[in-house]
Amino acid sequence: CPGNETMIRSRIAPTPSGFLHLGNAVNFILTWLMVRMQGGTLRLRIDDADCFRSKPEYFEDIFRQLDWLGITWDEGPTGPGDFQRRFSQQLRRARYREFLAQLVSHLYPCGCSRREIREFAGNGVYPGFCRERSVDPGPGTAIRVRVPEGSVFLVEEREVPLCKMMGDFVLWRKEDLPAYQLVSLVDDIDDRINLVVRGQDLLVSTAAQLFLAGLHGDNTFAETAFVHHPLVQGEDGKKLSKSDGALSLAALREKGQSPAVLYQAVARQAGLDPADIVTLDDLFIRFRDSS
Repeated sequence: CPGNETMIRSRIAPTPSGFLHLGNAVNFILTWLMVRMQGGTLRLRIDDADCFRSKPEYFEDIFRQLDWLGITWDEGPTGPGDFQRRFSQQLRRARYREFLAQLVSHLYPCGCSRREIREFAGNGVYPGFCRERSVDPGPGTAIRVRVPEGSVFLVEEREVPLCKMMGDFVLWRKEDLPAYQLVSLVDDIDDRINLVVRGQDLLVSTAAQLFLAGLHGDNTFAETAFVHHPLVQGEDGKKLSKSDGALSLAALREKGQSPAVLYQAVARQAGLDPADIVTLDDLFIRFRDSS
């Protein structure tokens, strides 16, 4: 975490593209614990930039499940209506456009379809077809950022080869929507976030955002503390995903499950004894006493 002289500011950032699942809960609980341990500020940020995948029932589920888990936050919306009025990322498109414009010398338009990329790049990494092409940057084109060959970033003492893993990634989608890497970075900068707790699958996203912050010249993001925790896996050993129909918190509740099972899962992940942990306060005390 940032030094003791720095006030911790972190966020939980659910996406309204499906019902919250076990993996989301573990991430939110871990983030809440780390912030509360340091007496910091926790912000609720809902990532709804991808408006095509958002549904009203998913927004409602976020607040319902956070309440069930006992997760409290200090900044952000109080409910779905408040979110839509004041906090939606759809209200910040001009800000994302402004940030994009400041990177213009590093960008280029791309007219490649997903089918073309899959066909010519077996590993799914964009091979830079449009770097030297004359592509009309009008409707139906994406905007990509040039990632120098051999780019490697050190994230939590692990080397992440950004160029090899992501190639020239998209910052503005052909549907005229800002991409996740851009939105997440801009929001974290504007919200003065200095602690980001993520799953290990987002190591490459952290590298991508550090790269963008460097291009932009923002040094505050480079000073952010990152914690990448192990993923919660399903019975098949794979990462839980909303798109794959991962077991939702709503489904657990319908089965009469207590959130204690999630607090105990977080304790195990932190290397703590889960015995007798029934409430979030129990977990907090166990977490605090182990520090």
